[in-house]
Amino acid sequence: MKHLIFASLFLSAVVNKNVSTTYSNVITVQDTTTIAGKWELMPVMPSDTAAGKIPQLNFDLATKKFSGSTGCNIMSGSFEINKDALGFGANMISTKMACQGYNEKAFIDNLLKTNRYEIKAGVLQLMYNTTILSKWERHVSDTLKAEKT
Repeated sequence: MKHLIFASLFLSAVVNKNVSTTYSNVITVQDTTTIAGKWELMPVMPSDTAAGKIPQLNFDLATKKFSGSTGCNIMSGSFEINKDALGFGANMISTKMACQGYNEKAFIDNLLKTNRYEIKAGVLQLMYNTTILSKWERHVSDTLKAEKT
């Protein structure tokens, strides 16, 4: 009887883990095909996160509005998108908190310079013509992070 109970608990755990893995894989496939949703900057230099937070962008395709964080201040505005062309509106607004050691102006200037994008292997690349200005990865919620571990 003990063996039967142990076997059923083991089988249940394996089945649940496979369902979780499958669910995570479905999310990943959907996330790699569209700019819609929340993205986090892939820092290149220590100054990219000097304010203590990772910059984020959240694209809403239905309204053509974005929101996010510079890593220091909260920001929002509009964007235009057509195939691989992408431009951020000059009507961008943000909070004005000072963050020591962080060059927020350079970050905003790069966003405003963006004129196209690519998604390669799940990584969003904001570009000026063929020059990559920044790379972003899909934000993974705490729930999905827990499922993947």
